[in-house]
Amino acid sequence: MNISRKEIIPGIWLSCLRTDKFKSNCLSVSLLTQLNKETISKNALITRVLSRGTTMHPDMESLAAALDELYGAKIIPNVRKKGEILCLGFYSGFIDDRFTPDKSQLLESVAALIGEMLLSPVTRGGLLNKDYVESEKEKLIDDIRAQINDKRGYSMHRLIQEMCVYEDYAIDDMGSEDGASNVGYIELTHYYKELLSKSPIEIFYCGSADPKRVEAALAEALMALPRGEIDYEIGTDIRMNPVEDEPRFFTEQLAVAQGKLVMGFRLGEAMEEPDFAALRVLNCIFGGGVTSKLFMNVREKLSLCYYASSAIDRLKGVMIVSSGIEFDKVDVVREEILKNLDDVKDGNFTEDELASAKSSVVSDLVSLLDSPSALEEFYLSQTLMGLEYGPEELADLCRQVTSGDVIKAAKTIELDAVYFLRGNGEEENSDADF
Repeated sequence: MNISRKEIIPGIWLSCLRTDKFKSNCLSVSLLTQLNKETISKNALITRVLSRGTTMHPDMESLAAALDELYGAKIIPNVRKKGEILCLGFYSGFIDDRFTPDKSQLLESVAALIGEMLLSPVTRGGLLNKDYVESEKEKLIDDIRAQINDKRGYSMHRLIQEMCVYEDYAIDDMGSEDGASNVGYIELTHYYKELLSKSPIEIFYCGSADPKRVEAALAEALMALPRGEIDYEIGTDIRMNPVEDEPRFFTEQLAVAQGKLVMGFRLGEAMEEPDFAALRVLNCIFGGGVTSKLFMNVREKLSLCYYASSAIDRLKGVMIVSSGIEFDKVDVVREEILKNLDDVKDGNFTEDELASAKSSVVSDLVSLLDSPSALEEFYLSQTLMGLEYGPEELADLCRQVTSGDVIKAAKTIELDAVYFLRGNGEEENSDADF
């Protein structure tokens, strides 16, 4: 696989991963903007509204018909939080030209339809369709309310809210119910036009087409894109240390049968010149897999929890440990998790544990090569971190990680906040995150 990257229009970058490996291609267009409370609800709504119809295809039925004519191509709106950068736009999957029944070329048509959805929405009097905006607001509010139904995800979000209360990272990518309720169609129209004018845009293509052909298709599709002064001052503020001298503890009660203990850590000085390969291996040794210390010791050996795992956000420099526990086990589980982290810091892991973690991480990275959507997600994150290497190069770096590299990366990790969701005496019918 060969990847190339080029600025095709001021502030618009195209990354092309040329490969004959897949039967389907992917094409994504992502507008980048800063995550903040004032605009999050508008950002969460925009792609939803744009997906409702265009000037040429004014409703979802006609859009679906247009996609059916492209042999069932999919164009999906998305909003993704990457550190404190919000990426909003469209992701498309479609058959590679080599496998269409009549050998027709779909790239240009798919690119044109994405451009149409982005730049030519249904309007009335120059404003976004009020009915579409109101309808999507209701759906967004329903989705926000539904978050609480996933207690594991809800608990992790609540931990981040409390831990990063002074940082934009605490903001959910769907915004808030109140925020969504207060967005009007006139305000949303003005913001939409501003976003098109000033946002940097990242485009990713994975497929067999020549990069020059991809560039020409995108240049044609985005010809009408209004561009003003591009806002390049977007990024993620990385807090090295905990907010307070002692870890903060937050408790909430809901109708749950199983407690959720979530612990948030800062990676500290490891983020000054981050060794991302070492951080991946460290996470796998500690809690990122079925051979990790949290799984083998806290879950299996001691039977203290139903699940226990860790995840590192490399863009923000935080590590989150999530576990499902009995209500009365909170103190002992918390201490056992910290003990296992101390073991990693002190080098109390075997060569077999290191080798197993490296093998698992390498396997995960190599598996990205089998999925266009996974590759799109990977390269977008790499771009935002200013990194140029792909999964195979990162896998090679992970193979070279030593125990000393892991210990060095672990030494600066500090606990910042703890969130515990416990029952209120009114159990849910189902709470099975075992």
